Amino acid sequence: MVYQYVAYNENGEVVKGKLSAANEEAATELLSFVGYQVVNLKSYTRFISLDKLSSHLFRVKPNEIILFYRELAMLLESGIDITASFDLLRGQTSNRILKRVLGEVISDLRGGNQLSAALGKHPTVFSSIYCRLLSVGEQGGNLETVLKQIADYMEKEVDITKDIKNALMYPVITSIVTIVVIGILVTFVLPAFGSLYSSLGAELPPLVRILIDTATKIQNYGVYLLLAIVVAIGSAIAYVKTSGGRYRWDKLTLNLPLLGRINHLSELARYCRNMSLLFRTGLPLTEVLSLLVQGSGNRAMAKALADVAQDMVKGEGLSRPMVKSHLFLPMMVQMVRVGEETGNLDVTLLAVARSYEAEAEDKTRSLIALIQPTMTLIIGLVIGLLALSLTSAMYSVY
Repeated sequence: MVYQYVAYNENGEVVKGKLSAANEEAATELLSFVGYQVVNLKSYTRFISLDKLSSHLFRVKPNEIILFYRELAMLLESGIDITASFDLLRGQTSNRILKRVLGEVISDLRGGNQLSAALGKHPTVFSSIYCRLLSVGEQGGNLETVLKQIADYMEKEVDITKDIKNALMYPVITSIVTIVVIGILVTFVLPAFGSLYSSLGAELPPLVRILIDTATKIQNYGVYLLLAIVVAIGSAIAYVKTSGGRYRWDKLTLNLPLLGRINHLSELARYCRNMSLLFRTGLPLTEVLSLLVQGSGNRAMAKALADVAQDMVKGEGLSRPMVKSHLFLPMMVQMVRVGEETGNLDVTLLAVARSYEAEAEDKTRSLIALIQPTMTLIIGLVIGLLALSLTSAMYSVY
């Protein structure tokens, strides 16, 4: 890693520069060795970095991380040194981003860093929650077991996400086809028939006139309309990227009429499963909630978890603070209370996760069963209305 430094030399002069080191401690030691007194030291990143750009364009897929964890556990169980294991895995991977990350991890391991610390430097590839689990596994001497557990949990999350995406694929494709068909009819077909009927002197029905006028305006002002749509979408994306906009968007995704319930259940199931795994390893609940907040992809849920963590520090436990937020559903709160009273919090959380996952899957199937005939009916009504309008205009000509 490249670091940018400001320091005093032996003559008391201010010097600036850059150097490569495994971490900040190594960089400080190198500067002290040459007689520099460090004033400021920070990592250096170029304004336009090809590595940073490629990491955004070509992300490491979760399945590749799952395979990496399983293969690493297998190599460690066979007695191969951890550095040699990483060398083997780095040579086998075909993903350039993962290969570069593994190379940096190998350098950190050879520099004396632990595996969890080396992986924690790459949060976009290796989750901070699982890095903390690896740290517990290193301390307990059961690193291979923890690696397998992480792979199993990640595989479960990937399967749930894949099922939801596959279920929603048909409605999305149907919606796109519907919009394209209606756009072609309004933009090209109706104006052609409008010109034909006008030349024949036919009196067009009101609906046909409205549709033809709309199609004419779209043709005349289509560029401005497209520009307005692009500006509106760009403004919305820019707003969502802000802190307040992201919070409101994440909150909206949890309150949508049909999809909101599915998203809400999936988020709660993920939190319960990760909380169960972290708590089972012996981590305190305050640290568990802190890790969940850091690894959360939903700002609204993260804020609710942060509020629970603050109340827990005051001695209110886990279930009582959850009651204050409507984002934590009653069954989850009740099961957490039972887990606190019986001392089996990890078991009850895992049961909640499985229940919410099953409910989310069932609601997804019901939503798809509702969307498919609805979209078919909408397409039939639109095309039938257009056909009826054109036919009525034809009869007026006769």
